[in-house]
Amino acid sequence: MNIKMPEFDVKKFVKGAGSTLSRVVQLTEEKLGTSEKTEMDARFEHLSERSDSAKLWTEKIMRDTEAALIPNPANRMEDFIFEKIEKQKPKRLSNLEYLGLDMIEGGGEFGQDGPYGSALIKVGQAEQKLGSCERDFIGSAGMCFIQPLKKFLEGEMKTITKEKGVLESKRLDLDACKNRVRKARSMIGQQAAERDLRVAQSEFDRQAEITKLLLEGISTTQATHLRYLHSLVEAQVRYYGQCNKIMSDLQRELVSMRPPTPRLRVNSEDVDLTCGPPYLSKFQTQDSSQHYQQTITLHPAVLTTSGKPPLSISPENFPIVDDSVIAALVADSDPNDISVL
Repeated sequence: MNIKMPEFDVKKFVKGAGSTLSRVVQLTEEKLGTSEKTEMDARFEHLSERSDSAKLWTEKIMRDTEAALIPNPANRMEDFIFEKIEKQKPKRLSNLEYLGLDMIEGGGEFGQDGPYGSALIKVGQAEQKLGSCERDFIGSAGMCFIQPLKKFLEGEMKTITKEKGVLESKRLDLDACKNRVRKARSMIGQQAAERDLRVAQSEFDRQAEITKLLLEGISTTQATHLRYLHSLVEAQVRYYGQCNKIMSDLQRELVSMRPPTPRLRVNSEDVDLTCGPPYLSKFQTQDSSQHYQQTITLHPAVLTTSGKPPLSISPENFPIVDDSVIAALVADSDPNDISVL
């Protein structure tokens, strides 16, 4: 069995190595200030700077948008790997959906017939809807904003970067030829150097024109990117509108589930006031560090009298206290030294 080995072009390899060495020498001399450098015109330099700026800020905006949509860097890395290998992102539940699942399971454990258990289930269902909306928004924002920007960077900007690199190589070849013309000592060497210079100048001019056309096309991409930005804002408006509707509906449901009897919230606990308005007592104790602690205690009313209540009578004879008396009593006390039971 005869295996045909690929042909190796020695001349091409030597020529390429010679060109590379010549460019290295030319670049080194430019850094040392011993060789002249061909400068591009002001228009080209302006276009090149705008291209670099567009690339820089597009990359930053794209990365920041990805971080805002998927804050967890591990998840972003996982998505990147799966897109490269599987050509699609992995499916995962969002944090809101996990929260919703736990709330629903917890509500079932506490008892779905009880006020707390049933409320947990309602809130859990709402959190799951929010998580679903969030996932849809992330997908929509990725399709209408992130993917077009990524395509721009990997397409047009990558081509421009490549052509600018080729232009720099042609520029180094041109300046190296100029140096050889200046350093030529014989007539034959002068003619050969001038011939190489004409070829290098022609290739440089052609590459400069190609690169300039590509750079001029960058300015037209801003109008396209503006449409992508509008699409992102529209997706955000839809997303937050859906979230607002879900939470408003949930709030109405929770309000409708509240018990009809009047209740008082004290230290995050509901106090049933079906026995009548509350009355209170205030007394002061002193601990071992000589610190005085005032305590306000609310009780169902059992006795109605007129006027403000004396605070030193026995608990069974506490009178009714209206809101103004409670407010005055709390206002006259140090909030750090008051506990409401």
